[in-house]
Amino acid sequence: MIEKMYPIQRTSRSEFVPIRQLQYHVRQWGTPSPNGTPLVLVHGWMDVAASFQFVVDALSRDHWVIAPDWRGFGLTETPGVDNFWFPDYLADLDFLLDHYVGEQPVHLVGHSMGGHIATLYAGVRPERVRRLINLEGFGMPASRSAQAPGRYAKWMDELKGLQRGEIDLKPYESLEAVAQRLIKTNPRLSSDKAQWLAQHWACSNAQGEWRILGHAGHKVVNAQLFRLEEVQAIYQRISAPMLCVVASSDSLGEWWKGKYTLQEFKQRISVVPELTHAVIEDAGHMLHHDQPQALAQLIESFL
Repeated sequence: MIEKMYPIQRTSRSEFVPIRQLQYHVRQWGTPSPNGTPLVLVHGWMDVAASFQFVVDALSRDHWVIAPDWRGFGLTETPGVDNFWFPDYLADLDFLLDHYVGEQPVHLVGHSMGGHIATLYAGVRPERVRRLINLEGFGMPASRSAQAPGRYAKWMDELKGLQRGEIDLKPYESLEAVAQRLIKTNPRLSSDKAQWLAQHWACSNAQGEWRILGHAGHKVVNAQLFRLEEVQAIYQRISAPMLCVVASSDSLGEWWKGKYTLQEFKQRISVVPELTHAVIEDAGHMLHHDQPQALAQLIESFL
């Protein structure tokens, strides 16, 4: 039984803003300043903006932090779709920056899927990013054109599986069970942090079940191939200094089992013009949960 909940140090403000016909949920910490550079934090797959609370608490200064829930995650409205297209994340981020800062450049930090989105965005809109920090945002294994027929077939098959209810997100009987699920996925996560995260990662329904705040359509395979040549062409256009942070545990190798390696990622990211690497010790993929103090120090030193 979890006895206590993580005591937050900095309270976030929660609001909804209209972005591309969706009501986007955005958390903010700190004081908005027309003279300061905002720190924009974007989360990963099956995560939420509240996930950055521990890092925000560990920052030594009062930064203006902006962190959205991506479409179909957290409290952001889910569009009426049965799958999600990656370019939408780039456009959503572009519109969000328009809303909050206009033409002002930002410090952009992304974790996992959010790290890959942030890195692509910095190449597509280089003038809008002053500093870029990628936290385990590896992207996907390189694909070949010959894989296209099978990929489209798998995509259509999975759409039918989603419609039949074969692709879904498991419900949990209690908030405690959600917290234990978080700990099972990340054994480094302390019980008090798991309890705090669980209430933002899931919500209860009329049946008393706790459902993850993520749309099951996110589990459908991407119909489009991951084209390394296109990705690297975008990476080459990044003008902001970039900090690439990985965990000491080599989560990429653990996940892909040799199909995509950390060395391959370092080779593809090496085309970024101004690149610095860093490693967070005693951390796994969720390094912002495992070592928030060390990560906060890295972020502030780089900024």
